[in-house]
Amino acid sequence: MEREIEAFVAYLHNVKKKSENTRMSYRRDLYKLKAFMEELGVKDVRDISQTNLNSYVLYLEKSRFAPATISRNIASVKAFYHFLFREHMVEEDISEALKAPKVEKKLPEVMTVTEIDRLLSQPSGNAPKELRDKAMLELLYATGIRVSELISLKLSDVNLKMGFVVCSDSGRERVIPFGNTARNALLAYLEHARDIMILSDEEETLFVNCSGQPMSRQGFWKLIKSYAAKAGITSEITPHTLRHSFAAHLVENGADLRSVQEMLGHSDISTTQIYANKTHNRIREVYTKSHPRG
Repeated sequence: MEREIEAFVAYLHNVKKKSENTRMSYRRDLYKLKAFMEELGVKDVRDISQTNLNSYVLYLEKSRFAPATISRNIASVKAFYHFLFREHMVEEDISEALKAPKVEKKLPEVMTVTEIDRLLSQPSGNAPKELRDKAMLELLYATGIRVSELISLKLSDVNLKMGFVVCSDSGRERVIPFGNTARNALLAYLEHARDIMILSDEEETLFVNCSGQPMSRQGFWKLIKSYAAKAGITSEITPHTLRHSFAAHLVENGADLRSVQEMLGHSDISTTQIYANKTHNRIREVYTKSHPRG
């Protein structure tokens, strides 16, 4: 089964152009399936039955995995079997009948504008690290890009004159604008900090760590946690919280969902719709608390 899994992962990379994180997620899910099947004594993918797959889903449910995790595992199995059937590695797609549990979409945690201001004002000095941190935080909130996209940015991806960055998502480029606050923070970093931090003039990565290497996700996560604590923000904050806040604040201030969808890189507008739902819920709460007959 390992051979088939690796062939599928190679297909995701070479044909579907999926990101490394996506490929790792599929591989992790499918090796979990492989381990379960081997416990049943089934080692060849062609010997797996529909009953075996149903038993696997039942195992996930009994193990009390979250509905979202079970749904993701089922999606991985379905994608795997679609590939196997198309490549004639199996005679039929036995995953068709698998049903994913209903997953209730949770409203994302969003920071208030005041909290954003407090967080982004924390790196305020002129030391290279603070100038870099300021630029990273301002750009993240200004564009709503993913942290993986932020730390992967090259110098050539940023147009300071026109005020936009270019991100590549699964082979598709999208252009996201940013305002003067982020532009000024980037200028300060590029003019007074980056040349001091990089090890070589040939370095193309926009943001580097104190060792002159590209920033890591973990490094940036720790950075945000540290500044959140200094800002006195007690709620749980991750780099993705700024992405959620970017989208929610745009929608609250009248941005149309299609534009926000394009900036976030969502393939389905239903994913973006959740920010409008959150805004509607907030308006309802304000009405209920404030109206005499609420």
